[in-house]
Amino acid sequence: MKTIKIFDTTLRDGEQSPGCSMNQVEKIEMAKQLERLGVDIMEAGFAASSPGDFNSVKAIAETMKTCTVASLARALEGDIERAAESVRNAVSPRIHTFIATSPIHMQYKLQMEPDAVIESAVNAVKYAKKFVSDVEFSAEDATRSEVDFLAKIFDRVIKAGATTINIPDTVGYTTPDEYYEFLTAIREKCPAMDNVTMSVHCHNDLGLAIANSIAAVRAGATQLECTVNGIGERAGNAALEEIAMALHTRRDRYQVQTNINTKEIMRSSRLLTRITGVKVQPNKAIVGENAFAHEAGIHQDGVLKNKATYEIMTPESIGITEKSLVLGKHSGKAALKARIEELGYEINEKELKVAFKKFKELADRKKNVYDRDIEAILAKEAVQVPDTYKLVRFVSNSGNTITATTIVCLNKEGKEIEEFGTGDGPIDAAFIAMEKIVDRQFHVEDYKLRSVTEGKDALGDATVALSEMVNGKRVEVTGRGISTDVIEASLIAYINAVNKMIYEEQQNM
Repeated sequence: MKTIKIFDTTLRDGEQSPGCSMNQVEKIEMAKQLERLGVDIMEAGFAASSPGDFNSVKAIAETMKTCTVASLARALEGDIERAAESVRNAVSPRIHTFIATSPIHMQYKLQMEPDAVIESAVNAVKYAKKFVSDVEFSAEDATRSEVDFLAKIFDRVIKAGATTINIPDTVGYTTPDEYYEFLTAIREKCPAMDNVTMSVHCHNDLGLAIANSIAAVRAGATQLECTVNGIGERAGNAALEEIAMALHTRRDRYQVQTNINTKEIMRSSRLLTRITGVKVQPNKAIVGENAFAHEAGIHQDGVLKNKATYEIMTPESIGITEKSLVLGKHSGKAALKARIEELGYEINEKELKVAFKKFKELADRKKNVYDRDIEAILAKEAVQVPDTYKLVRFVSNSGNTITATTIVCLNKEGKEIEEFGTGDGPIDAAFIAMEKIVDRQFHVEDYKLRSVTEGKDALGDATVALSEMVNGKRVEVTGRGISTDVIEASLIAYINAVNKMIYEEQQNM
């Protein structure tokens, strides 16, 4: 059975989605999970775009043990040099270079003649080949390009050394039947395509990214580019979990397989949600909260008799465990470690010590600690940045007949700073007090609060997106906080965002 390579671009294209930016610590944690998930190639970033992106790609390349790590680069020598340096220490480095090929892009964006575009593409591949043996070439906006022109440029870049040719639907314009015919025509006009990996990268502007990706497999594509939860520019990319499970569930139809460990799908989805604060819709295929829920009486009756009546795949196949071991304040470290390992996490003694402390603190505040609580603790601890500010204490006073007031005390480098704020509710007052303490003009772009588990003592999971203008450019970060007290969770999320902003500034100095 033919194996389809999965090229994950969550850390590059996915991060370009509004509100989905990640710092280096978060990117490394996500990269480790992507490697556990079994992706063949991960695009770790666009090294030439900023010092922070370069450092992240470099750190990921040096961390991965088995996965190919790629860096995006325009068809420019400077970009290629930065990409090469960033992936130099990867076990399997790749440079992914691209140039636009559609008439509208060549005329208005590049302002280049077609022959000049071909020359730039060939030179870029040749130059990249000096640094790595694995070079991918992408024709940006391929689906609005002319087939004859694509056949010509692909033939030239393959001769120049390209090992993967990506034919992306950059603006989500094509349809499944059209894409199949388009890719088939290119292969017929460019026989050299049979000697390289043919890749596709589909965007979801018309909601057809998955259908187009599957059509591409029928047309001979052997690499699919995608992101976890389908995040990405505009309407996003083809969702990795949907591609993996479609090909897995319908092997009888497509006769292909992937190297994805499907039992890591749900954990990958939840980790990305924790990092970015962007939650998937409840009815999202595969990873939505309702994906395996049955409310209609007829459905429930069928499932009780035989799950296959309404479930074409099992929750367990994507990593959802039906059993839920409840731990409490009397549970020991060994029990916690055993449950963490059952959930599929790797944890060393140092990490276990930190997690156990957090677990005990939580167990003292709520009666039972569930799997989702444990995952929340682990995810929170995994993606921390240095604590410039730490929460010491807070006092809040509010009601429907008084103005809400919150007093907040933070520790900064051993010094305690206390301020108060008044506002429209205790959380608004807390954020105003925080702004006084840090003495910076942050704008709260988004604020979300949800429960991690059921019950009145459930953990509150808060997400705060802060933005600030830096040298005329808007910088946005997302912070998270968890606590059984929603005001405390919100404060922790705000502090986490502030600490990230400071960390990002230090990384880009």
